[in-house]
Amino acid sequence: WGVDYIVLTSVDRDDIADGGAGHFATTVELMKHKKPELLVECLVSDFRGDEASVETLAKSGLDVYAHNVETVERLQKFVRDSRAGYWQSINTLKHAKEVKPDLYTKTSLMLGLGESDEEVIQTMKDLRSVDVDVVTFGQYLRPTENHLSVVEYVKPEKFEHFKKVGEEMGFKYVASGPLVRSSYKAGEFYLTHMINKERKEKGLD
Repeated sequence: WGVDYIVLTSVDRDDIADGGAGHFATTVELMKHKKPELLVECLVSDFRGDEASVETLAKSGLDVYAHNVETVERLQKFVRDSRAGYWQSINTLKHAKEVKPDLYTKTSLMLGLGESDEEVIQTMKDLRSVDVDVVTFGQYLRPTENHLSVVEYVKPEKFEHFKKVGEEMGFKYVASGPLVRSSYKAGEFYLTHMINKERKEKGLD
């Protein structure tokens, strides 16, 4: 196929019973059947906190389970869908790792919504408490006038600070910068090499 890393995602929550977990899982299984060495990341919803759906996807053969916390705990109700929740999201990532310990878990936060430095650092601590491997930070940009306003354009130095703090906390990879998004080419390139290297060292390849 000429690719070694694929990201699957959906534009919205799915209205079927399992939240679309079965469809994601089947897609992963079929891709792995065609090309076993392919690395697959799924960026998914919280499946309404349904652990059975999380488990279905976590055990499908995917390599990176991604779900975005989006913002710090205090701002959740202003930024996210009312059906979402800070700890619901974190517990989703926790359960994925519990049912498949060698799975890489990943999340992303937008900065510039009015969060404090202390809140960002506390969020990183909460993520590390459930062994999340990868976190990315990017600048929130207002898509339309109907969306939340930008409170702050965060300086590159602040992004670099959070990257350093995250690495010191033990995240395997931290991408942090104004133009960073949850899935982007440089990050996928790094993850590909990191995953393959770690699996080779563990004798899993």
